[in-house]
Amino acid sequence: MTRTPPLALRVAALVAVFGVAGCQTLGPYGGEVSRQYQEAPPGASPGSCWGKHATPAIIETVTEQILLQPAEVTTDGRVLNPAIYKTETRQQIMRERRETWFETPCEREATPEFIASVQRALAARGLYNGPITGEMDGRTRAAVRAYQAPEGLDSGILSLAAARKLGLSAIPRGSN
Repeated sequence: MTRTPPLALRVAALVAVFGVAGCQTLGPYGGEVSRQYQEAPPGASPGSCWGKHATPAIIETVTEQILLQPAEVTTDGRVLNPAIYKTETRQQIMRERRETWFETPCEREATPEFIASVQRALAARGLYNGPITGEMDGRTRAAVRAYQAPEGLDSGILSLAAARKLGLSAIPRGSN
């Protein structure tokens, strides 16, 4: 006889599976990925929460014609033997892969009330036009991305800097 685990155990298992990876959002072209992490970059203050945005490298195939032997041409312009070329194809990195760490509001701060405030703040700026649900759904992440992208962070995970700029997170004393 197979026994189904209690609901609490099933929920705990789902949280364990999905909580380790954290939040993930794909960029507009599907290759860029942002995640929220339990870990922090080296030198981060204890208890701080972080996200990481990775932009993949751009690699192009470059094809070149290389002259092996020039054409043999007479003084009156007739071509006795045409030039001989060799085609070379190689991969070239056009842009290196980039990883950007950014501080985020911690999970304990990301309450439904906080997310609703984010939605209202983004709606006031014309970036969010969905219902105020208090859930970090796809529409909210898209609005967060639209708000942060001009500042150089193309991620759907709200950075602490953006939350502060929206007036939703406290700014430590002594910072201007």
